Amino acid sequence: MLSIFKVLWNNLRQGPSTDPFPFGETFTPARLRGKVTIDPDSCVGCGVCATVCAGNAIKHVEREDGSGKDFYVWHNTCTFCGMCHHYCPTKAISQTNNWSTAHRNEDKYKKKEHEFIAYARCPECDQTMPNMPHAMLDHIYGTPTEELENIYSLCPECRRQKAAQQFGAHIHD
Repeated sequence: MLSIFKVLWNNLRQGPSTDPFPFGETFTPARLRGKVTIDPDSCVGCGVCATVCAGNAIKHVEREDGSGKDFYVWHNTCTFCGMCHHYCPTKAISQTNNWSTAHRNEDKYKKKEHEFIAYARCPECDQTMPNMPHAMLDHIYGTPTEELENIYSLCPECRRQKAAQQFGAHIHD
């Protein structure tokens, strides 16, 4: 019986032991999976993230003018599972430790991450093509030479024709 008074006395002396959130900052573990963010410069627009998204929270929408894709992450439906980050080939998707998604009901359609993923243009034929980050190309091909740098910037069709020319062949359309 005396031990309960000891516990009560310690609690009164130490004060509240609850978290101050939402009225103050709270402790967040460093590896807590929170809201998804996107780096548009690293994204190739492959859509793997949208395919593996368990909550169907990621959308890639092609722009009508063909200039690129709009990338959306709806935080209301995201389950913070981290599959998009895990499977992203360029690691363009990362998760913050900001897990707070509380909002007013009228703001529910504003809780999204939006980025524009611009397409690159082929210097030979001016056709649009997905942008390939140099970090990914360097990982695939190693240290780039000047010739590889020129090939990086070409669309697949122009790249195919250039490769054929190097071997003395001509590709007819």
